[in-house]
Amino acid sequence: MAAPAAAEAAAPVPFLWPRQEPLKPVPTDRPLRAGFLVVDGVYDTELTAPLDILHHTVFHTEPGIEVFTVSAFGRPVTTFEGLTLTPDYGFDNHPAIDILVVPSAEHSMDSDLEDERLIAWVRETGRKATYVMSLCDGAFVLAKAGLLTGRHATTFPADQDRFAQMFPRVDLERQLSFVHDGPAITSVGGARSFDPALYLVDLFYGQEVAAGVARGLVLPWPPQAEPFRALVVEYGE
Repeated sequence: MAAPAAAEAAAPVPFLWPRQEPLKPVPTDRPLRAGFLVVDGVYDTELTAPLDILHHTVFHTEPGIEVFTVSAFGRPVTTFEGLTLTPDYGFDNHPAIDILVVPSAEHSMDSDLEDERLIAWVRETGRKATYVMSLCDGAFVLAKAGLLTGRHATTFPADQDRFAQMFPRVDLERQLSFVHDGPAITSVGGARSFDPALYLVDLFYGQEVAAGVARGLVLPWPPQAEPFRALVVEYGE
């Protein structure tokens, strides 16, 4: 009786979405570059969860992903929980960004949206990037920058009604961990902030690399059952 059980355990786990190729080939002569927007009031989890995932790729593939933080002027910021961070770059001196990551922050739904310099930088940088990723209410910033118009997206569950009201031209999805539509990946955030980052690693480097990163952080990958749910819109739909 043990042999069939072992064989069953070793069988590949079916994915919950259609497999796709990255929008652009993964470079082999340099790391992919993931730039994380940090502002005063950024939430620790939505920043550190995807940063951990993308950074840990360097231990499982070469050249992996280079991660760095960007603030408006390169000055230190204080997270909502009270950590002081010194960003690697400012808006005017960062390297080219392949993956723009916008974590949620205390004012993602109000004053950050009125910061014209911030929104203009997100718009310009996001349009040049291969992918943009938001965690929790970071979706409000992406939507304000026009990067989610006409696409499916999600955000923090308690703020979804507000998002739908503010951005009627975005197709809001509920009761999902994350949504991938074209160059945009949006997540509900919180503890689920690991999910879209692991998905992106899988997209770029394959399931074996993503599973290795996940094991190093004691996370399951690939997802196997509820309550994990995601929507991946096939390219061209």
